[in-house]
Amino acid sequence: MALLPAADAQARMFALKAPLPIETVAAAMAAGRYSAEDIVAKRTQPALDLSAMDGYAIRFAERPGPWTVVGESAAGGGLDRAIGPGEAARIFTGAPVPEGADAILIQEEATRDGDRLVMSGEGPHGPGAHIRRAGSDFAEGELLVRAGAPIGAAAVALAASGGHGILAVRRLPRIAILSTGNELVPAGEPTGGALLPASNGPMLAAMLSGLACEATDHGIVPDDLDMISSAFTLLAGQADIIVTTGGASVGDHDLVLPALEKAGATIDFWRVAMKPGKPVMIGMLGDAIVLGLPGNPVSAFVTATLFLKPLVAHLLGAARPVPPTVIARLGAPAPATGNRAEYLRGKWANGLAVPLSGQDSAGLAALVEAELLIVRPAGAEALAAGDQAEIISLA
Repeated sequence: MALLPAADAQARMFALKAPLPIETVAAAMAAGRYSAEDIVAKRTQPALDLSAMDGYAIRFAERPGPWTVVGESAAGGGLDRAIGPGEAARIFTGAPVPEGADAILIQEEATRDGDRLVMSGEGPHGPGAHIRRAGSDFAEGELLVRAGAPIGAAAVALAASGGHGILAVRRLPRIAILSTGNELVPAGEPTGGALLPASNGPMLAAMLSGLACEATDHGIVPDDLDMISSAFTLLAGQADIIVTTGGASVGDHDLVLPALEKAGATIDFWRVAMKPGKPVMIGMLGDAIVLGLPGNPVSAFVTATLFLKPLVAHLLGAARPVPPTVIARLGAPAPATGNRAEYLRGKWANGLAVPLSGQDSAGLAALVEAELLIVRPAGAEALAAGDQAEIISLA
């Protein structure tokens, strides 16, 4: 099977399964998900002209006064009469502007003696000064959040202000993490000889912990065809995504592919034209997408960034599930590439993207320093310090 470009592999992965069913949740609980439908304002904000400052509601043409203070307008209430000629009203931030007033004299520029008010500073700059006009934020019927857009804290506030207490989102994806390999032991247990602590499972669980999903690490399965196949069969009924690390290459002990075939899975593609992370495998087992990642920790991290996290976003209904790239200047040279795209781990230094010196696919110590991936297309010429490159943030 030929190597697939990463973008083609991502597109084929998304095509395997539609976003998950829609459910409704309280607005505050929707943070971290994506809107399943357009969110349209049910009300106008602000509904009335409101004061943006503490002070006095006046007629601009009558400055510098004097005025007679005839009442008070507070947030949630308001003056029950209009402002007439020569009159003013005490007003507070967020309070309705009384009819007849067209500017706010802020309290720092006002002098009051009893009910007598005069302007003692520069005063308002013109009609409408310090007034938030009705509808200046949004109007009833206006689109607030487009379907497929991420819902962050600001979007929650916008939707709530627009009259929505309940939001439509996609069901949380259920993700099963499975590590394979005779050499692995659970992290924290003694290792001797050729044994290694299993770091990929905890790493993937940590990467998923900040996403809207339900991830479970199912531990380690030894290199046994029947045991791996049985694990896949069991997990297929429990998960939307089964993600494995290790065993996806071509060695005698790389059993993920034959185990999937034994369990009845359909393999869509295997191997991607990228470095690190070539042995990425995608298939379907029942209704579950199976994502096979490499066993080397850095390869697993990079491929999880480019495939696992975008797949979660896709199932949550993201309009743009692939991590965005930005253009930045390099702070050090980057070598030419061969027939695979390369994703160099790097960090920021004085606003420049600097490749890390350690690019080994098993080098976790250097990965800890990584703040970004420098994307180098296949067949690209070497870049010098100061040249521009595409960057994916790891923040």
